Amino acid sequence: MLRGRRFGTAGSVAALLLTVGACTADPVTGPVPRELCAAGTLDAQGSSAQRNAMEIWTRAYQRSCPGSTINYEPSGSGAGIKALVAGTADFAGSESLLEPKEQEQADAQCSGGRTISLPMVIGPVAVAYRLSGVAELRLTPATVARIFAGAISTWDDPAVRADNPGVDLPAAPIRSVHRSDDSGTTETFTTYLGAAAPGDWTLGTDRTWPGPGGTGAEGSERLTEAVADTEGAIGYLELSYARRAGLPVARIRNAAGEFVPPSAEGAGKAVTMPGNGLPVEVDSHTRVAGAYPIVLVTYEILCERGLAPDEVPLVRGFLGWTASAEGQRAITALGYAALPDVLRRRVADQVAGIS
Repeated sequence: MLRGRRFGTAGSVAALLLTVGACTADPVTGPVPRELCAAGTLDAQGSSAQRNAMEIWTRAYQRSCPGSTINYEPSGSGAGIKALVAGTADFAGSESLLEPKEQEQADAQCSGGRTISLPMVIGPVAVAYRLSGVAELRLTPATVARIFAGAISTWDDPAVRADNPGVDLPAAPIRSVHRSDDSGTTETFTTYLGAAAPGDWTLGTDRTWPGPGGTGAEGSERLTEAVADTEGAIGYLELSYARRAGLPVARIRNAAGEFVPPSAEGAGKAVTMPGNGLPVEVDSHTRVAGAYPIVLVTYEILCERGLAPDEVPLVRGFLGWTASAEGQRAITALGYAALPDVLRRRVADQVAGIS
């Protein structure tokens, strides 16, 4: 894939974000195996939901493999796909698979003729909030849907009180926060609402927020800040952001009737692998005990063949590391779920075949 210099100041922004993230202690990771090390530079962008995982992987890889530089800009799934289609990214991270027109456009950038989508990050989407005096919040799918649709506007609404018997809820306005950019997390969240509470969420599913009202924030980082800075706020974001910000997260009722907090283990219980391929499905209706029902899967989307010859070893090496058992274990402390081992091996085999 032929490209000019990528990102400009955006590359500097990505580097700054990675530097800021470095202030948070990494989970302990072993060295990247020597056979996966390669020198060179990769520029990628997309899903902000996987930013924290990418920080861990990037620092571990660059520490073990001198001469390697991995720039990942958490610009959102939609921006990542646009960059891939425009030929300005080596790979894109997205919770959304390519739509048919996007697939055609992205394939045209590959001299080998097609892109592949590799599931790499599985994580729970948390419903985080800031509400003084309320340390634990329980919400049914219908209540979540009605809050974000604007049908419930105060914290002492009867529906919220019914979900939280015995909890002293204030008569304060609910200030919902949603993503203002083109976001795979938004698509994941609205898809869940449509499946789990179809009678209360009639606004459809999209990468762009479809609901009325509320406050928009660009990217997971800004959404996290908006919730943390606003009394009475509630928003949806990947769990690692909530943990880093120290935000409380709601327990969501699953199809088994349990109110479950978001966790790596709970997210893993909602993931299924139909067939022998790579697409992953999330079953928001699963009745498996302890399953958390709002789960995103981020794919790394790139050319299967036709990368610049000097990029191939680095793409194979870096994505081979992220798809390794050690690489997947490295991100579980942040709240991500490791890929099921059968799926992980399938992904690793696909990575090994990139040329």
